[in-house]
Amino acid sequence: MRALTWHGPHRVKVENMPDPALAAPDDIILRVTATAICGSDLHLYRGKIPGTHHGDIFGHEFMGEVVEAGPEVKAVSKGDRVVIPFVIACGDCFFCRLQQYAACEKTNSGKGATLNRKTITPPAALFGYSDMYGGIPGGQAEYVRVPKANTGPFKVPDTLPDEKVLFLSDILPTAWQAVKNAEVKQGSSVAIYGAGPVGLLTAACARLNGAEQIFIIDHNDYRLAFAQQRYGAIPINFDKNDDPAAWIIEQTPGNRGVDAVIDAVGFEAKGSLTETVLSTLKIEGSSGKALRQCIAAVRRGGIVSVPGVYAGFIHGFLFGDAFDKGLTFKMGQTHVHAYLPDLLNLIEQGHLTPEEIVTHHMPLEEAARGYEIFEKRQEECRKVILVPGMSAAKATL
Repeated sequence: MRALTWHGPHRVKVENMPDPALAAPDDIILRVTATAICGSDLHLYRGKIPGTHHGDIFGHEFMGEVVEAGPEVKAVSKGDRVVIPFVIACGDCFFCRLQQYAACEKTNSGKGATLNRKTITPPAALFGYSDMYGGIPGGQAEYVRVPKANTGPFKVPDTLPDEKVLFLSDILPTAWQAVKNAEVKQGSSVAIYGAGPVGLLTAACARLNGAEQIFIIDHNDYRLAFAQQRYGAIPINFDKNDDPAAWIIEQTPGNRGVDAVIDAVGFEAKGSLTETVLSTLKIEGSSGKALRQCIAAVRRGGIVSVPGVYAGFIHGFLFGDAFDKGLTFKMGQTHVHAYLPDLLNLIEQGHLTPEEIVTHHMPLEEAARGYEIFEKRQEECRKVILVPGMSAAKATL
């Protein structure tokens, strides 16, 4: 089969790889019909994630058709059209029974990213995301093996095109969980740091949940303009305003700050010179610039919701400020499976249209170019869908 493989920082290529085979009786083999490049993939692409090796197949946002099923698979059958959650969950452990699927304690042979781990089990395995999360080959390929197929694959109707349902694999549930963690409701005010794919869909979900005032902070004007035009968000370019939190507070009643802040940036936030040096030297794992802004912008008693990925130490966390303001923090990987039925219903009813963030459809064979334009924000790129078997002539912008 053809698959995208990693060969060092900023070096990926599509090449011939062995076809996947069933390895357990509850596996399926999926023929991929659509896959996407996620912002989290850029951490891998840049060589920032330990346990990534030459030849690894990336990709955790994908869907397709079941072409083979193990003898113990009962939930889906050959020919079914399914979306695959990026989290691999067993469905029956302590955490899965709580619907905390991202904490599944039976699927990850790696160690996760916890530094002070003790004997606690690692989190769930993830598709295409290094040895730390199981070393499971990802879905930026023509075919992929999907473990735990009685729990993960989610059937979608043939009446909906791939681009409408593909993001059920990750970024739409991630945005939804971020908004639910932020307890956004009718009349809420919220600030979203990051106008990438997750940030944009977070704005969509916040508006659907009743947010009255949405601020969105980024430094890409074309993404900010889209958020303003489509979701009525108030854009702030941090290259032009170096303290968005101060400006946000001035726009809220009583200068109290917003009810909730959502950090959709994560550990590669554009930070200070000190943080850039420290992270380059591996002295700390993450930039804390966005998180400090979040703590500053939210009102006393408010919520900081963090869907953005963080790892290791953070310089200048300002925990004292969080204590003084009585803040609540909610964060972590997404419990994708828990949200899929409700989100599919909202898509079918037209309340959510996640496909609107897509700017590029490209053949899988052009995946390396897709990574480059997505990382460098070229061609006003918001989101890239890769299609195995698509000819270059059919690709659209």
